[in-house]
Amino acid sequence: MEFDIRRVYAGRGPDDGTRVLIDRLWPRGLSKADAAVDQWAKTLAPSHELRRWFGHEPERFDAFATKYRAELEASASEVATWIAQWREADAARVTLVYAARDDRPHHALVLRDYLRQQAANG
Repeated sequence: MEFDIRRVYAGRGPDDGTRVLIDRLWPRGLSKADAAVDQWAKTLAPSHELRRWFGHEPERFDAFATKYRAELEASASEVATWIAQWREADAARVTLVYAARDDRPHHALVLRDYLRQQAANG
C-alpha cells in the first residue's frame, strides 16, 4: 500500500486511488463533489489544540511533528482500523488530501510518513 499527499483544491489526480480528507474541518468554499474524496478521516487530524498551537509556523514544525506523532500513537487502534479498512478494500494507493494553502510543512507530511511506517510494520 502506498501513501501520497495532495491539496484537496487540486482535484482528483489520475493516480490518486482512494482519496481521504485528513482535516478536522471541511475545506472552505469546496463542495463535496469538487473535493472528490472517498472518505473523511477527521480522527487522523491533529487535535484542535495542537493545530492552533502550531499555527503553520515553520520554526514550530519539529515540535509539532513530535507532538502529533504522540497523538497518533495514543490513538493507535484508530490508525490500525483505517489501515485495515484500506487493506480490506484492496487500496493500492491512498492519497491523503488536506486544505493547507501553501507548501510550508503541515500535518499531511507527518501523517503520510507515520502511516507508511505503520502499514509496513503491520
